[in-house]
Amino acid sequence: MIILQQFGPLIAAMLLLAVGSAFFSCSEAALFSLQLDDRRALKKGAMAGQAAIRLLDLPDRLLTAILFWNLIINVVYFALASVISLQLEKQGQRTEAGLVALLALLAIILLSEMIPKTVGVLMPRTLAQLLSLPLAVAVRFLDPIAPLFTTINQAVRRVFFPNFQSEPYLALRDLEQAITVSTADEELAALERLALQNIVLLSDQRADELMRPRKQYQTFSPPVNLEDLGGRPTRSGYVLVTEADSDEITGAIALNYLPTVPRHHLEKFARPVIYLPWCATAAAVFDELQSQQQEVAAIVNELGETIGIVTLEDLLQNVFADQGSRSERLLETSPIEQLEENLWQVTGMATLRRLSREFNITLPTMKSTTVAGVVQELLHRLPVAGDEIEWESFSFRVIEAEPQEKMLVHLSLKTGQRKRGQGGKP
Repeated sequence: MIILQQFGPLIAAMLLLAVGSAFFSCSEAALFSLQLDDRRALKKGAMAGQAAIRLLDLPDRLLTAILFWNLIINVVYFALASVISLQLEKQGQRTEAGLVALLALLAIILLSEMIPKTVGVLMPRTLAQLLSLPLAVAVRFLDPIAPLFTTINQAVRRVFFPNFQSEPYLALRDLEQAITVSTADEELAALERLALQNIVLLSDQRADELMRPRKQYQTFSPPVNLEDLGGRPTRSGYVLVTEADSDEITGAIALNYLPTVPRHHLEKFARPVIYLPWCATAAAVFDELQSQQQEVAAIVNELGETIGIVTLEDLLQNVFADQGSRSERLLETSPIEQLEENLWQVTGMATLRRLSREFNITLPTMKSTTVAGVVQELLHRLPVAGDEIEWESFSFRVIEAEPQEKMLVHLSLKTGQRKRGQGGKP
C-alpha cells in the first residue's frame, strides 16, 4: 500500500503502457490470423473491417509499425519499473525492489503478450474490426520514418546475405518423380501424373479453347423466376443472369443453390461473374476465380463482347477427368473417333492442340484454335456439308455443318500414315 502511495503515478503509467502493449500484441495476432473467408467478409462489411483489409494489403508496413510501437512501449515500461526498483533499493527495501521487478516482468508477459495474443487468435474477425481504426492511426504516425527502416533493412540484407537468391521453380519431371516415389501403386501414380500434367497445361491453354461457346449455354433476363427454367437443369449447371437491356452476363446462381432461395427474383441471389479476355490462359482464369471466390468467368473478345463462359467445374474436370475434352463435356461425344483405316470423325469443337497431340504432328500457329475455325478460315465463308479442303497433313470433308457448334468433319492423313502421340487434353 505504501508503494502504491509513493509511486502511484509511475504505476498508473506502467498500467497504461501495459494496455498499449496488449493492444498491439492482440492486433498483430488478430490481423495475421484472418483466414480467406474472414478477409472476404470484412472486405464486404463496415468501414472498420475494410480498414483492416487495407492494413493487410501492406503486411510489411503493418508488422513494422506494430513491432516498433510495441518495442517503444516495452522500453518505457521497463524503464519506469527500473526507476521504482532503484528507488526502493536506495530506501533499503531490497525485497520489495526485487518483487516489483519480478511482478513487472510477469505482468508484461502474461497481460501484454500471452493473453492478448491468445484472444486475438481465437477471435480474429471480431477483434480485427474493433482494433483496426486505432491501429491505422498508429501505422500512419510511423509513415514519415518508415523509409528509414526500409533502407536499414535492405542494407542489412545486402551486407549479411549478399548472394541470397530465390530457389528455382520445380520442373515438371521433379514433381513426377516425387509422385512416383510417394506411392507404390503404379495405377494411382499414373493418374496423379496425368493430373499434374493437366495442371501444367493450364498455363498453355487459352480461355477461348476451354470456354463454353455462347450457343452452348442458356441465359435469363431479369426478373428471373424458377418457372423460367421449365423444370429442366441448365447445361452449364448455372442460372446465368444477364443485364436487363442486353445479353451480357452479370451474375450466376449454381443449380445446387436453388433449393435455398425463393422461387421469384432469382437475380437478387446471383453471385457476380468475373470478366477475362479470350487470350487469358486457363491458369489465369483459375487464379482469378480462386482469388475472387467466384465460380463463373465470362470470356470477352477484343470488343468487350461476351463470347463464352468458363466455370470452376469446367476447369476441375479439365484437370482430373481422364482423357476429357471440351467436346466430351459439351457435346457428349469424343472429339476424335476413328472410323476405319486412315479415316477419323472429328468434331468442329476439337482443338488444334488436340489434333497435334493425337497425330504427333507439329501444326503452324493459326488465328483459330479449333477445327471449325480453321475450316472457316480456309474457306473464307461458313462451311456447308460436302466441303472438302486440305491443310498441312490433313484432308477435311465436312459431314455436318448445322448447327455450327456441332459441326462434324471426316479427317484423313494425306500420307495415309498415322504416327500417334501421347494423347492428352485439348
